[in-house]
Amino acid sequence: MRRRGRSKSEVEKVTGATIGVYDASFEVREGEIFVVIGLSGSGKSTLLRLLNRLIEPTEGEVYLHGEDVARMSSKQIREIRRRKIGMVFQHFGLLPNRSVLENVTFGLEIQGVPAAERRERGLRTLEFVGLEGQEGKRITELSGGMQQRVGLARALASGQEILLMDEPFSALDPLIRRDMQNLFLDIQGEVNRTVVFITHDLDEALRLGHRVAIMRDGEIVQIGDPEDILTRPADEYVERFIEDVDYAKVRVAESVMVEPREIAYDGEGPRVVLRRMRQAGMSTIYVVDRERRLRGLAEAEGVARLIERGESRLDGAVDLEAPRVGCGTPLREVLPLFVDRRGPVAVVDERGRLRGVIVRGALIAGLTAAPESEAGRPGRPGAEPVASPDGEVER
Repeated sequence: MRRRGRSKSEVEKVTGATIGVYDASFEVREGEIFVVIGLSGSGKSTLLRLLNRLIEPTEGEVYLHGEDVARMSSKQIREIRRRKIGMVFQHFGLLPNRSVLENVTFGLEIQGVPAAERRERGLRTLEFVGLEGQEGKRITELSGGMQQRVGLARALASGQEILLMDEPFSALDPLIRRDMQNLFLDIQGEVNRTVVFITHDLDEALRLGHRVAIMRDGEIVQIGDPEDILTRPADEYVERFIEDVDYAKVRVAESVMVEPREIAYDGEGPRVVLRRMRQAGMSTIYVVDRERRLRGLAEAEGVARLIERGESRLDGAVDLEAPRVGCGTPLREVLPLFVDRRGPVAVVDERGRLRGVIVRGALIAGLTAAPESEAGRPGRPGAEPVASPDGEVER
């Protein structure tokens, strides 16, 4: 009936059967966080449970490293769940009669890992999620946020390469939820698991996901990275879905940064650097080492004073405490850095290398409006920065 054009609600009215998921085809890349979002009843949790056959698919295939999970025997699927696909539930699924450590190592116990190794791995994982010293407590002694950390630790300790996470933070208070999102991103940066993450919160989806799939009535209506979803909604439904997005939460530093007109290297002399600044009309310049790792920010006045004193190195003019943020820092965390200062903010990668700069105008534009296209957006090809008279880099 659905293939003949009848809607999900029409099928249910005629047959009494609900179409949970229909024609949802997608791939998840190794090491990525793939987020599925939709309203209640859209089919996202059903889709997740089809991947490890907690719900048996009536049609279609689920491939893991080329093997069809949907065709595996019960014994094979149990082994897949034990060793390859872990799951974190919304309501934790912890065992109240066991200690924190025993809950964390439960999956290892099922795998037959020796007790000494279980304890070692369990303690190491508890430290990873910030629960060191809590291993002897009962689950009932922990707050909701701490219990969710135990659930995450259990999935990590078991060592499965794939994590299925079904709205794991939705039952938490907003502040605790934010902390758990940050913790999850920090941990993912270390362990690099492949994650399928279910949520109904668009801000959470755009913050966590490398790619996002939006579902409606059991079908996937759009898949893309967060910027694609915001800039090129597939249809009117997606447009309505994203219309109340808080861009301060979901847009990141990398999306509004521009290339610095000039940089200085820490081994250069002040006369060379000051000449470069004057030719470019810049009042400040970022100083990097030979591997382009950011040292700090130098002002023209400070460089000129070095020349007056006859000094041959830039060190005395470099502000080592100049503000800097990571490429993935949300704009809402960048904004306070502009409250008491006019200068730019540096954007660095995970190795501390200078990637770009954020100036006040670009930040305000990123906070107040959705970008219209990839071309012409700060930090993207086609967006050439120029130096303003006061030395800031502007569009």
